[in-house]
Amino acid sequence: MTAPDQCPAAVPGAAPPAGPVAVLVNPVAGRGRHAGLLPVVLDRLGAAGRGVRLLTPASPAEALAQCRAAVADGVAALVTVGGDGTVHLALQAVAGTPTAFGPVPAGTGNDFAVQTGFPADPLAAVEVVASALAAGRTTPVDLARMTGPDGAERWYGAVLAAGFDAIVNERANRMRWPRGPRRYDLAILVELARLRPRRYRLSLDGVSHELDAVLVAVGNCASYGGGMRICPDADPTDGLLDVVLAGRVGRGTLMRIKPRVYRGTHVEHPLVSSHRARTVELAADGIVGYADGERALPLPLTVTAVPGAVRLLR
Repeated sequence: MTAPDQCPAAVPGAAPPAGPVAVLVNPVAGRGRHAGLLPVVLDRLGAAGRGVRLLTPASPAEALAQCRAAVADGVAALVTVGGDGTVHLALQAVAGTPTAFGPVPAGTGNDFAVQTGFPADPLAAVEVVASALAAGRTTPVDLARMTGPDGAERWYGAVLAAGFDAIVNERANRMRWPRGPRRYDLAILVELARLRPRRYRLSLDGVSHELDAVLVAVGNCASYGGGMRICPDADPTDGLLDVVLAGRVGRGTLMRIKPRVYRGTHVEHPLVSSHRARTVELAADGIVGYADGERALPLPLTVTAVPGAVRLLR
């Protein structure tokens, strides 16, 4: 069993470097219900004694480029106002660097922020971030690093979905009608009608497995999708990944299992198994993984737990 990667900046209580704070806002996060939050964020961060730089991208690609540029310029911290998708984008810039990170949960799904100890209420989370910034306090937390066979890398904080949920997301992203949540609901119905177990090849810390499965999740944190505890025992500070697999289940069984995911009791079903590893190699034909709810990398890929890969402002 090989030792997990260790980020050199992962020092408990380490202070953020000197410099301003960059702020990335997703204006449509949470369907806009926190539209008035930004002035509060800027005011509280400014009161912490740092200059504040508001990033103003016009697209996700620009947002990623601006986050990376801010980190390269030496900002003390990057703060996001949005959901898991905004967090996922920011993690690509701050992972493995001394730059501190503060997620203010304002999206539909806020799994990474909540699972790593931030209040679900965005105003309370702003206070936590600002207080930590003023005190020069950070807390190291693990991330998962995905690597494709071509060397492409992607970080995530919460969960990688590589089974039925990923297939549904992929279909929903291809659909042009209907708009909004109904598109996802329709994608679920279509994929349920087409449901079949896929053949997966896994290696867990070098131990190979081959199985047919419907649900596959690799969790750094316990939940995804706004509180669905797919990997209920995952701990983002233990240096390990939790792998949850649902085997050859049919449509009826899957629909009975899925509601139990919110409580995390699905893992008690005899066709569901849980594993823990530092490194997970995952392969299957025709599957694109979704990490933190975002389209990530196609399988095959390798997922590695990286202890202390991000320093949180809390």
